[in-house]
Amino acid sequence: MAIALTTLVEETDRYLNVAKIADYCPNGLQVEGRPQVRRIVSGVTASQALLDAAVAAEADVVLVHHGYFWKNEDPRVVGMKQRRLKTLLNHDISLLAYHLPLDVHDEVGNNVQLARLLGLTIEGPLEPDNPRSVGLVGSLETPLAPVDFMRLVHEKLDREPLMIEGNGPIRRVGWCTGGAQGYIDQAIAAGVDAYLTGEISEPTVHSARENGLSFFAAGHHATERYGVQALGEYLARRFAIEHLFIDCPNPA
Repeated sequence: MAIALTTLVEETDRYLNVAKIADYCPNGLQVEGRPQVRRIVSGVTASQALLDAAVAAEADVVLVHHGYFWKNEDPRVVGMKQRRLKTLLNHDISLLAYHLPLDVHDEVGNNVQLARLLGLTIEGPLEPDNPRSVGLVGSLETPLAPVDFMRLVHEKLDREPLMIEGNGPIRRVGWCTGGAQGYIDQAIAAGVDAYLTGEISEPTVHSARENGLSFFAAGHHATERYGVQALGEYLARRFAIEHLFIDCPNPA
């Protein structure tokens, strides 16, 4: 079965509430391909490796979390950008990208999906007074020692996280997928035992150590594999089309 590209884009934009979320890039259709869609290939980032895999899989649409045309980037279509766009245009493949709308969604969002994967019960936003809060706070059913929580993350994400061990067992957790190490101050203010994100920076280490907070950096890519998969599966069910997630491993 095939559906119109316009129908797919309109439903995805509506479902993710794109119109109400300000972002650093255009969300939705970034490159227009053929008008009918039978097969979606999803992935974390619209890298050349993913595009080549999508061509081989005969995809009509590539659906990603990290697309193109970021704020303040060089607008020229040269080098890597030219090669990526040429691949899409030569093969008449559309690119759909959703950044913050896919982070914050309460069903298929990256942060909700990570909670389900790790068995965390969501209590609320990381920033309760901020209606645009991206991160979440939740709890484990049974408290874990930091090293055991690290093992849980390793097992579920197939990626050993970097750990800064805090004081005592972990019951309440704050988290925000991707490059959200800067939210550690909000995690400290929330009074959680641990904070989990994708990346780490030099000041993060000191903040965690000096506040007795366990901190886990599990990889930007590794923590954001799950929202786009869930979105692709939703669209496949909604329109009776094919969906294939392709993971292009990334150590960062």
